[in-house]
Amino acid sequence: MIDHIGFPVSDYPRARDFYLAALAPLGYSLVMEVTQEQNDHPPAAGFGADGKPDFWIGGEGGLNKPLHVAIVAKDRATVDAFYRAAMAAGGRDNGAPGVRAHYHPNYYGAFVLDHDGHNIEAVCHAPE
Repeated sequence: MIDHIGFPVSDYPRARDFYLAALAPLGYSLVMEVTQEQNDHPPAAGFGADGKPDFWIGGEGGLNKPLHVAIVAKDRATVDAFYRAAMAAGGRDNGAPGVRAHYHPNYYGAFVLDHDGHNIEAVCHAPE
């Protein structure tokens, strides 16, 4: 059910270096870094095994920022349905459904902030 999870850090370079070392024995490596220019957010690092980043850190400014959780959707229509349902339930838009090619060409996701400000995402990795 969980595709990936991410949380904020107070010092991005220090945290990136820490997780590079700490996760290596578990078979995790730095799979992807996303720059502020690509994402319109502070930089982020995705760690994982076998080429899939499923553990993310990012952002500057401390631990008072919201959590990010992405849940797998079976297809793009399900991502769209999640977005509509979350918005109708009082969520706030944090990124309408669409392709996020800076992650990969088939990354189709939607982002909603819950009532506590946590970033909840539905994502489908399959092509159309």
